[in-house]
Amino acid sequence: QVQLVESGGGVVQPGGSLRLSCAASGNIFAIAAMGWYRQAPGKQRELVAASMSGGIIDYGDSVKGRFTISRDNAKNTADLQMNSLKPEDTAVYSCYADVIAGASIVPGIYWGQGTQVTVSS
Repeated sequence: QVQLVESGGGVVQPGGSLRLSCAASGNIFAIAAMGWYRQAPGKQRELVAASMSGGIIDYGDSVKGRFTISRDNAKNTADLQMNSLKPEDTAVYSCYADVIAGASIVPGIYWGQGTQVTVSS
């Protein structure tokens, strides 16, 4: 069984910063990618940031230069540092892990429960 637990959401003023954390637990041997998506009310889910095998990192266009993803492969964690936050960053942020090997684990994409980020003055 794989579980992803997110933390760090909250309310912040425009221009402020927040750091989200995601930890994957279970008998995991290998994760190909970990990252974050977000979904705002009435909008489609969009990629925020992804950290993939080989050190490849991808960011959504709207967050490039403001957000930074960092991943610890040994701990199966992925953090998202969000700076210069804007009201349009308000959304539910969800962490995912693409688990490719583990003990008694079905390989696949696993998701956290989501954490609310609200940017408002």
